[in-house]
Amino acid sequence: MDKTITFGIPCYNAAEYMDKCINSILEGSEYAKDVQIVIVDDGSTKDDTPEKADDWASRYPDIIKAVHQENGGHGIAVMTALANADGTYFKNIDSDDWFDASALKSLLACVRRFASLPEPVDLVITNYVYEHVADNTRHVVDYRLVLPRNRVFGWGDIGHFMKSQYLLMHALMYRTSTLRAANLQMPAHTFYVDNIYAYVPFPKCKTLYYLDVDLYRYFIGREDQSVNEKVLTSRVDHYWRVARIMWEAYHIYDDVKEPKLRSYMMGYLTIIMAICSVFSKKSDRPDAMDQLKKLWSDLKDYDPKMYVRARHGLIGAASNLPGQVGKDITMGVYDVAQKVVKFN
Repeated sequence: MDKTITFGIPCYNAAEYMDKCINSILEGSEYAKDVQIVIVDDGSTKDDTPEKADDWASRYPDIIKAVHQENGGHGIAVMTALANADGTYFKNIDSDDWFDASALKSLLACVRRFASLPEPVDLVITNYVYEHVADNTRHVVDYRLVLPRNRVFGWGDIGHFMKSQYLLMHALMYRTSTLRAANLQMPAHTFYVDNIYAYVPFPKCKTLYYLDVDLYRYFIGREDQSVNEKVLTSRVDHYWRVARIMWEAYHIYDDVKEPKLRSYMMGYLTIIMAICSVFSKKSDRPDAMDQLKKLWSDLKDYDPKMYVRARHGLIGAASNLPGQVGKDITMGVYDVAQKVVKFN
């Protein structure tokens, strides 16, 4: 590969945001020729996203590639970018987010060194920053107390992750061949597939590196975002779909040999199942609670040990308290957590 890193940018009616995102990569990398940007126009129809993508590609043909496809949803667009990637490394960035310039320079210096190795590191982790629209504040998610710094390490070297600092898509840059080997199954027209992206490939990653820079800047708080509470509640069935794909990827206690990675993945799946429980209770869908009951039942049938860990641990129990009083307690705990962490 003649590119060190490919940045994939899924774009759907993103004309209002995409220029800032693309510029942050070009300017932060100083227009380096070993950087590639793959803009995926995911069937945009409401604005000039397709024309903008083509214009960027025509202006910087050695750096930017524009790909157009019928609308398939975020996950399909990410996979299209991956299929078109020429870089040793691949990192996704959503069209309404951007990179910090100095952090990007540090990342490029790091991965250029790794790309020259006979066996490049499988996964590079960086910090990300929530940029809150409502009150113009920011919250940095870092891993300084969890991951070793300034050395290559394995899953056996990781510490204990707090519930607010899991390794989300914003933090991850995979070796392209490692990510492709994971054979991700991204469902079409489904939100929240970033959880699949930040879960299924992990057992394929044997070597990791943590670069302690605040790279990814993530807007949060707009009413149209998928993580907005009202939007998420209306799409709780998407979370049901994602949860199934995640647990069906592995029988964690049989397939994941490294104990610390096994514990991390089980903890993450537990959080996803708790989200399903909380937002099913918040949903106005008449079948929401029946579907939630089936979801838990299907997990139990798939792997009883995973079910017990997810359903009967502290988080699973707290998010599934019985009766109206139990629901009120669950909603109260959620509201407090949301105010503290401001995750949507």
